[in-house]
Amino acid sequence: MQERELEKLRQVDSATVCNVIELFELRPRNRGFMRREIKAVFPDLPPMVGFACTATVRTYTQPPDRDIPSAPDFVSRFEELPGPPVAVLQNLDSGGSAALFGDVMCNSFKAFGAVGLVTDGPGRDYAGIAPLEFPVFCDGCVSSHGYNHMLELQTPVQVGGISVHPGELLHGDANGVTTIPLEIAADVADACLEFAAAEQVIIAVSQSGAASLADLRAAYAEKAGRVAALGKQLRARKLT
Repeated sequence: MQERELEKLRQVDSATVCNVIELFELRPRNRGFMRREIKAVFPDLPPMVGFACTATVRTYTQPPDRDIPSAPDFVSRFEELPGPPVAVLQNLDSGGSAALFGDVMCNSFKAFGAVGLVTDGPGRDYAGIAPLEFPVFCDGCVSSHGYNHMLELQTPVQVGGISVHPGELLHGDANGVTTIPLEIAADVADACLEFAAAEQVIIAVSQSGAASLADLRAAYAEKAGRVAALGKQLRARKLT
């Protein structure tokens, strides 16, 4: 993917991205996005767009008596990705409640090019992370890191109810986190503004202060027609 296409994706929210992905009919509409438990810690930050660098993590049980990866080992895998990394950490200790990340880890990741972090466990040190303007998505905040240690790097993980593979393209913001199939990512980037413009037809009528029910019906019909035409165009492009 080209940087200009990634930049286009940074200009739109994840809800619009999901709307456009639906038009390709590549996956069911209830797949590919993370559950509501995975929340943006800093929802006012711009959208996060990058490629997954994955790891499995434990915090409840003590590290095994063998060599295990360190944070620098994880960072060293960033170079395998086709663009900006997003750290994706799977919490293997679902019954545990210790933090999978904090300000030290986020500083380290950002220093080597990461553009965000996503995990299905909790974090900590939010006050130390905030000045970094580094998007993080998790399921809460706790004070201790417990026995935090990584086990496997760059392996498929399960986070937020979906599978995330190394190198998978992610988009996240205040609405949540979604994957974007790489085979359609460039077309999704191109189509998001057009989809948003179709929705704006309804919003403009609704905010006019003088809309009749007939006006609203007409706006919904226009939006539906524009979206249907866009979907037909995108599916045809996918087949060529």
